[in-house]
Amino acid sequence: MQSNCNKNLLNLEGVKLKSVQHTLDGIIIKIETNPKSQICPCCGAGTSKIHDYRWQKIKDLPFQLSNAYLLLRKRRYVCSCGKRFYEKYSFIAKYQQRTTRLSFKIVELLRSTNSIKYVASQTNVSMNTVIRILDTLSYDKPHIPQCISIDEFKGNAGDSKYQCILVDAKKKCILDILPDRTQSHLIEYFKSCSRDERYRVKFFISDMWQPYIDLAKTFFPNATIIVDKYHYIRQVSWAIESVRKRLQASMTPTLRKYYKRSRKLILTRYSKLKDDNKKACDLMLQYSDDLRLAHRLKEWFYEICQSNSYTYQRTEFWEWVKSAESSGLHEFEACARRWSEYILNVFKYGYTNGPTEGFNNKIKVLKRSSYGVRNFERFRTRIIHSSM
Repeated sequence: MQSNCNKNLLNLEGVKLKSVQHTLDGIIIKIETNPKSQICPCCGAGTSKIHDYRWQKIKDLPFQLSNAYLLLRKRRYVCSCGKRFYEKYSFIAKYQQRTTRLSFKIVELLRSTNSIKYVASQTNVSMNTVIRILDTLSYDKPHIPQCISIDEFKGNAGDSKYQCILVDAKKKCILDILPDRTQSHLIEYFKSCSRDERYRVKFFISDMWQPYIDLAKTFFPNATIIVDKYHYIRQVSWAIESVRKRLQASMTPTLRKYYKRSRKLILTRYSKLKDDNKKACDLMLQYSDDLRLAHRLKEWFYEICQSNSYTYQRTEFWEWVKSAESSGLHEFEACARRWSEYILNVFKYGYTNGPTEGFNNKIKVLKRSSYGVRNFERFRTRIIHSSM
């Protein structure tokens, strides 16, 4: 009964536990297996003749918050053809000094945003071992789905300042990481995709960067182009901020400081302000007709974005564009018309760049915890692996 309990505790098939020793380095578990007939790797004949034994120390999963080592008594068999070879074990790979389940544990820990150094410390292996295991992982170039999202993020891997991320906007998973966001590199990448794949793309989602739009028109002619509405909301916020800063230039120093420190009252949705803050906001808006008009345009646009009726959004959005263009505020005139068609597609189809921005945030955490990653292929593998 005791032997069976020890076997279940160790969870290794065909292994007998001989002894357990606690040392300063960790726990040393002495094990051995029953002898059985082996197949000669040279001639393929069976043999049960044992040539000799030797002890091998193998790293295993940590046990009871301590490092664990298996001290295995390995047999070497000899065949009638003269070939000598070691017994094969299901829990350890050839030429390895760690158990297979420890390697799988390292692969699992690499899905987190922790650094390689942290993974190595948690599994009692060196950083080079973790890197070698990471390099064994491989993710090929994927097929292009019907709905793709593209964005860039700042990275220090490779020769480019910015890397590019492709996301399946429907399944919300990373498709690929590209080493450069330049148009020439993106053209080469999508050129390698089959024409049928590119023509099957129905939606192309990006931010307000013109090279992405040009790329979509060239390689995905059947796709509906969608510009993320949150980037447009940011443009509207920047527009009202520009109006405020322009007006501050003519204010007294005391009033200028007050408007700067209280800018959140103007940027926040008016309906979300408390009563005291609403009165303070009303007082700030009394200073200028331009600021009051900019605030009304901002509130109107937020109301359009939060509506659930596409009919209302379509009608009101074009009215908003006309009002912004005729407002006399050059800050709003600049952002009113250029991206209007693509913004309206967001309201119609509901796709945004939200999942992509979420992955970008995870990438930033991964970079920060690792203090940067210089090898692009390794960086790409880690990003895709951690998102699965």
